[in-house]
Amino acid sequence: MELGMIGLGRMGANMAERLVRGGHRAVGFDPSAEAHARAMERGIMPAATLAELVGELGLPRVVWMMVPAGQVVDDTLAQLLPMLAPGDTVVDGGNSFYKDTQCRAALLAGQGLHYVDCGTSGGVWGLAEGYSLMLGGDEAVVKRLTPLLSTLAPASGGGWGRVGPSGAGHFTKMIHNGIEYGMMQAYAEGFYIMQQKTDFALDLHQVAQIWREGSVLRSWLLDLTANALGKNPTLAGIAPYVEDSGEGRWTVAEAIDLNVAAPVITASLLARLRSRDDDSFADKLLSAMRHEFGGHTTKSGKSSLRRER
Repeated sequence: MELGMIGLGRMGANMAERLVRGGHRAVGFDPSAEAHARAMERGIMPAATLAELVGELGLPRVVWMMVPAGQVVDDTLAQLLPMLAPGDTVVDGGNSFYKDTQCRAALLAGQGLHYVDCGTSGGVWGLAEGYSLMLGGDEAVVKRLTPLLSTLAPASGGGWGRVGPSGAGHFTKMIHNGIEYGMMQAYAEGFYIMQQKTDFALDLHQVAQIWREGSVLRSWLLDLTANALGKNPTLAGIAPYVEDSGEGRWTVAEAIDLNVAAPVITASLLARLRSRDDDSFADKLLSAMRHEFGGHTTKSGKSSLRRER
C-alpha cells in the first residue's frame, strides 16, 4: 500500500521508515527542511507541501497525521480537507483527546471522508520492535488499512486491533498512558527507597537486572529502568523535573466524570506536577505552621529559625 505521513518527527519518521522496510510506499511532509533530508535517507519520498503530498497518492488516499494534539491537528485538517476526495481516509496517530476526535470524525463524515483514530505506543523503540496500535473508527475502513497496520505492529502479528467506534482508539491510549504514569511512579518510588537505604549500599542496576528475570515486576518499563541505571547509576545531570503530555490529566478527569476511584494514577500525576515546583509556597507554609503551633525548626538556606526559649 501507500500512504502520506504528515509529521516526520521521531515517531512519524520511524513509522514511515518501518512501512518502507515492509514494502509500502510512504510520502512524507514536515515543515522542517532537516526532516525532509532525513526522510530521503530513509526511503521516504519527501513532499514540499501538503498539496504535493496529496498529489502523490492514488485514490482512495490514506493520509496519516503524527502531529501534536490540539490546535495543530485542526490547523492541519483545515489545510488538508479541501484537497481530499470522498472515500479518502485520514488517520490521527497522535495523542488527541477522544472527544475532539469524535467531533473531527463527524466533520469528515459530512464530506464523505473517513477518520480513524489510532492510539500509538512504542516510542523510539517502535522502528525496531513495532508499535502497539489501538484503533477507533468504522470497522470496514480499519480493515482496509490492515496491510499498513500489520507492518507497523510487532512481528508477532499481535499488538494491534480495532477497539471500537470513533474515539475509542484515543480513549484507550489515554487510559494506557494513565496506567503508565502509575507504573513509572511506583518504580521510581521503590528505587528511591532503596537508594536512601545507604547502609546496604545497594547496586540499583543489579537489583533491576535481577528483577527482570522471573520477577512478577518484570516489564518493558523495568527493562528501560535497568538501561538507564546501567548508563548513569547516580542519574547525574538529570533534573528532578517530570513533564506530562496531557493524557494523565484527561484520564483523571474521566475517572471523576465516571465516579471511578483512581488514586494511583491521580497521585502519579500530582507527583509530576510537584516535581516542577522548586520553590513550593505550600511547603513553606507547612513549615511555618509547624513552627507556629509547635515551635519546630524552619530552615532558610543554611540558617534556621529555632523556637525561642
